[in-house]
Amino acid sequence: MERVSRRDDAPAEARSAPSAAALDAALADALSALAYGTEARFSVGVLDTGSAARAVYGADAYDTASIVKVDILAALLLRAQDAGRELTAQERSQAAVMIERSDNDAATALWREIGGAEGLDAANERLGLTDTYGGASGRWGLTRTTAADQLTLLREVFADGEADGEAARAAALGERSRAYVRRLMGRVVPEQAWGVSAAADDPALTRLKNGWLPRTATGLWDVNSIGQVTAKGRTYLVAVLSDGHPDKDSGVALVERAARAALGAVLS
Repeated sequence: MERVSRRDDAPAEARSAPSAAALDAALADALSALAYGTEARFSVGVLDTGSAARAVYGADAYDTASIVKVDILAALLLRAQDAGRELTAQERSQAAVMIERSDNDAATALWREIGGAEGLDAANERLGLTDTYGGASGRWGLTRTTAADQLTLLREVFADGEADGEAARAAALGERSRAYVRRLMGRVVPEQAWGVSAAADDPALTRLKNGWLPRTATGLWDVNSIGQVTAKGRTYLVAVLSDGHPDKDSGVALVERAARAALGAVLS
């Protein structure tokens, strides 16, 4: 029998993780055909939490719509950490309905509490987001971001000591803060649980936040979805950003097709 070295006993993920260039190419191949079939724009990011390998399709910035609510909550938690305190009962109530039900009034209240666009931008500098800018004139839904930055935010939220030790040690958010955001993202109401969950083995176990916004200037829709999914026993962070849809339903359908195609590419 052939002898196997200790190095070869390493987990398959560690032995065979493809290069970033190979992953980007695979993602581009999988999504290019989808792009040709629509007038809408979209960008997709995928990160394998086991190997930390990531791939991004498209570098353009998009309106966040309600996915910015995860970022608002992260900024709020950073402020609480800096002050050495827990969230108040009111903050927790607002955070819960903001994430679980996408409540806009709660988001507006917490947006003001973090200092609006300036406060969000300051938090994002600490979180490692380099291409995300808070919406002007109090319009948090018009915050601009990229799929790559959303992967950075998701890695901050979903890093833990066992699965992603390096990211967990470097995270600006503390362990309890990260767990709190994850818990709320796992309680999104069923009617809002579409999006990246379409790529999961069990969509009900996906932790996510979606965003959708009709633009009055064009009559077209922004539709986005970010979250953590498990497929074929592996866990991924996925961000799909898009705009230019004639209606919400067509946007949701495209986001879900993109999520499935993206995971199919990195799993192949």
